[in-house]
Amino acid sequence: MTKIAVVGATGRMGKVLITAVSANEKATLTAASVRPGGEGAGSVDAGAIAGVGDLGVLLVDDLTAVIDQCDVVIDFTTPQATLEHLGICANANKKIVVGTTGFSPEQLKQLQTFSESHAIAFAPNFSIGVNAAFHLLGVAAEILGGDVEIDITEAHHKHKIDAPSGTALRMGEIIQNSLSLNGHDDQLNYNSIRAGDIVGEHTVMFVGAGERIEITHRAMSRMNFATGAVRAALWLEDKSAGMFDMQDVLGLK
Repeated sequence: MTKIAVVGATGRMGKVLITAVSANEKATLTAASVRPGGEGAGSVDAGAIAGVGDLGVLLVDDLTAVIDQCDVVIDFTTPQATLEHLGICANANKKIVVGTTGFSPEQLKQLQTFSESHAIAFAPNFSIGVNAAFHLLGVAAEILGGDVEIDITEAHHKHKIDAPSGTALRMGEIIQNSLSLNGHDDQLNYNSIRAGDIVGEHTVMFVGAGERIEITHRAMSRMNFATGAVRAALWLEDKSAGMFDMQDVLGLK
């Protein structure tokens, strides 16, 4: 049984992650943290916050206080908070799953440094469907090459800060890598929409003369991301160090 701590427990993803962990028979929630001074710390059960009933895990506002109670931390928070949690995990020799996006190049270097001596699963999107789309995009770009124009459109809820999304940027990287391997250097166009409560939608259009191919993924629920993150946490169990992503977890590399 893998012991998991969820940080950002009262956030949109935090609540869904708690639900996903509690539903997985190979995992158990042993800790849940909120930001310092966060509401409910020390008095509210994490399961009650997520709507799954009491789990016997009280919210805390200091991950350091409970880090020894887990094997893996799952973090879908903010870049700065994630880096703080990374330091705590490094000191306690714990593994971490990171779904946070919006890191600067300098911040990404800190994740890479962590991976040299600890195991980390880091991905812009832990949805199994999105990762299948990643694979299809590479194939499509390889076949179509420089004969098409490529447009990536993503849509998310109005509270999402980074744009384009981490998933859209990863799609672009996959396409660009495939094109480069085949001697092309096409420019990609990115479009971002922030509106309402859209969970997450990504469409890539390959537009040629007289025809268009579209590859689309629409997330109807955040549970897709949470289920994948828990799967990644279980997969890390026998990994001592290294930077991994969901493609590694799914065996697509």
